[in-house]
Amino acid sequence: MGKNFDATGGFGPELVTPDELPAGADGLEITTKLNGKTMQKSKTDQHIFDVPTTIQLMSEVMTLEPGDVIIMGTPHGVGAARTPPVWMKRGDVCEVSIKGIGTLMNRIVAEK
Repeated sequence: MGKNFDATGGFGPELVTPDELPAGADGLEITTKLNGKTMQKSKTDQHIFDVPTTIQLMSEVMTLEPGDVIIMGTPHGVGAARTPPVWMKRGDVCEVSIKGIGTLMNRIVAEK
């Protein structure tokens, strides 16, 4: 629930399919930048739960349909855990890059 709220969680304009990735999406470098500054950098195989385990756990409590997108984990370096904390604000630009997939860039807007 911490990943998406109304009017957030943008994807696209394209998604990749599992056959375009290593098995379980393991070992992909993921980087988050805020206003051009690297805030998080890790690899997908560093998640607490791997993709097959996540799917198994989620399917115990909800129905997963073809085309569903599962948002998993976050690398160390989240803003709330920093000293002092770092919070995104209106006008900031957040970029999330996964090597071999691409970069999703969003400008932060005020909450409605």
